[in-house]
Formats: sequence, structure tokens, C-alpha cells
Amino acid sequence: MARRAHDVTIAAVLAGMLSWVGLAAPANAGTARAAPAADEPAYWPSRGVQGAQPASQTANGPPEEIYGQPKIGSLPWAIAGAWRIEPERDRWRHPTQTLAFVGLRPDMTVLEAWPGAGWYTSILAPYLHRGGGRLIVAHFDGQAGGANQRKAVQSFQDRFLGDPDLYGSPVLSVLSRDAPPPAADNSVDLVMTFRNVHNWMAAGWADKAFHDFYRVLKPGGVLGVEEHRAAASGEQDPQARDGYVQVAYMKRLALDAGFEFVAESEINANPADTRDHPFGVWTLPPVLRTSAPGLPADPTFDQTPYRMIGESDRMTLKFRKPLAGRDPARPGPTAAAPP
Repeated sequence: MARRAHDVTIAAVLAGMLSWVGLAAPANAGTARAAPAADEPAYWPSRGVQGAQPASQTANGPPEEIYGQPKIGSLPWAIAGAWRIEPERDRWRHPTQTLAFVGLRPDMTVLEAWPGAGWYTSILAPYLHRGGGRLIVAHFDGQAGGANQRKAVQSFQDRFLGDPDLYGSPVLSVLSRDAPPPAADNSVDLVMTFRNVHNWMAAGWADKAFHDFYRVLKPGGVLGVEEHRAAASGEQDPQARDGYVQVAYMKRLALDAGFEFVAESEINANPADTRDHPFGVWTLPPVLRTSAPGLPADPTFDQTPYRMIGESDRMTLKFRKPLAGRDPARPGPTAAAPP
């Protein structure tokens, strides 16, 4: 009886200490801890803790969430990071679902093509750095490009190449009409590009970009593409001057390069986007253009209806390089608009 009273006293003291540091006391304090279930790792700290949800575990690794907080190095941790660029855009860009759809893992070698200011890089770099992966960033050609492209590359370097503790050591490469492929042949697990194919179409080398992606991917590697989605009817403008691309045209680019189509997701769909905007897709957020390129901004242009639409309707596609495919050095035909 005295021993039981002693155990209860210890349990009470432990409960007080845990409460003082902001943690709930285990419901079974002072008693033997139940053995974890066969599918539950013994190090899960949330087992038997009052007020705590079970740790969130990925299919291939340890928990990503402990006591309701993202585990350092997990994808939720990277997405919740204070270093993120414009995280308020998550409601339109859905990074958690998008990266899950393409199959991102922390130990992968990933190539991000044309990252812009680094919206996705600010997620990918810390995540891959903590997980033992590798990030290659294929940016503009800072030497051959114009002043705006050089400025963008410099800004990207200042942000992501100067903080190795957070971002690791991303490899900066080039993707352009004249540059060689941005990585060694058969060296990359996953290639991703977000809202860029229309730019390569306008410049006349979208087919070259897809062939480069095919070359650098390992057999079985994945290409994930997000792009402003044009209506399926009508003829695709080969230069995509309004910024929108038909799904069939996108698939043709990938298939002509040698890829297999895997899946399509509606993660980034926006049915409110009518696609008939006066200044193309750039009339919508985040650009909110008020005049044609080359003209000064028009302060009288009413942006309200375009803000209400939100960001564009986007396709999200997944392709795979076959385990046995054609010689990557042999280019395929230039993609043509579907009939």
C-alpha cells in the first residue's frame, strides 16, 4: 500500500513537471508502458499522451508530425517554414498535394527547371538538404539572357546559395535553347517544372526542353509538369501567347520526347478561370497586369473581377521515362498542335 502511494506521488510530480514545460502527462504515468503495436515504432512519443494526436507517419519513413508540430526535416516542416516565399499562395498552388502527386522523396536527386524567384525552391532545398537528397536548379542563362534574366539569376543565387545551413548546396545549372542538358545523362530521379512550358513555346524550343528532361532522368524517373490549362477545344497557339496550353499539346511534347504518360490531377484546377482575359493569363494574380506588354500600367483598369477569379486553372501531369527507351541523344520530332 505504501509502495502504491509512493508511485502515485511520483506520478503527480511528473505530471506537474510536464505541465510546467507545456506537455501533457502520460495517461499511464506511474504504470508500465504498453508495448507498441506491431506497426507502430517504439519511438513514437505521442503514444498514451493526453491531448496529443498520434504522430503522422509517411508511407516510407518516420513520423512527419510530433505533438501536432512538423518534424524537422519533414515535408510539412519545409512547407511551414518562415523562410518560405509568398506562402499565402498555397491556397492556389497546393504544394503538399502537388509534391505528393509527383512522388517527391527526401533522398532523391531532383531537378527544378526555371524556378523563377524560387517559390518551390524554398520548399525543396531545405527538405532535400535535411533528407540527404540533392537539388539541381536549371535557371535562365545569366550570360546570354537579357538584363531581367541576369537580375533574376543573381537574386536567386543571393537567396539560395548563401545559406548552406538551411538550403544545403543546390547545384545551379542552365536550361536554354543553346545550352547542353542541365545535368548528366541518367542522373536525376525527378524533374519538376511549374508554369514554364508556355515560355519555351513562345521562344520556340519547348521540344528541346522535354528532350533535355528525358536525357537527364534515370530510367523510371518522373517528370512532373504544372501549367496554365487552355480549353480542350480549338487549335493550340504554338507560341501560347495568352499563356495557356492545351493538355493534349503538353502530352504530345512529352510523348514525342520518349516519355510515358502516368497520371493527371485536378489538384491545381480553378473552374472560375474563363481564360478570356484582356492580357492573357497575366491579367490574373499574381501578376495582375493592367496593360499590354511595353505599355505603362493603367490605373483605371478594374482588377476586381480578376482578383475574384484567383490564380489560373492549371493542369498537373506526371510522366515517366521508360525503364528501356530510345537513345536519349537522338531527338524526337517537334511537337505539333493536335488536330
